Amino acid sequence: MLEAIIGLIIGLAIGFFAARYMFKKNLKKNPPINEKMIRAMFMEMGRKPNETQIKRIMKSINDQYK
Repeated sequence: MLEAIIGLIIGLAIGFFAARYMFKKNLKKNPPINEKMIRAMFMEMGRKPNETQIKRIMKSINDQYK
């Protein structure tokens, strides 16, 4: 009985870290937002974005997923 509980806990821990690793890898490969989307959002707000603003926003998004 104790072995089953220990096995379950180890399996849950391994599964959690494996899923977390795969999720982060997928986010790096396919980011949820790109520069084109940021430009579109700025234009909808009536602002003309410059390149430094876009790069700063992309950097903050990418830093969030590291």
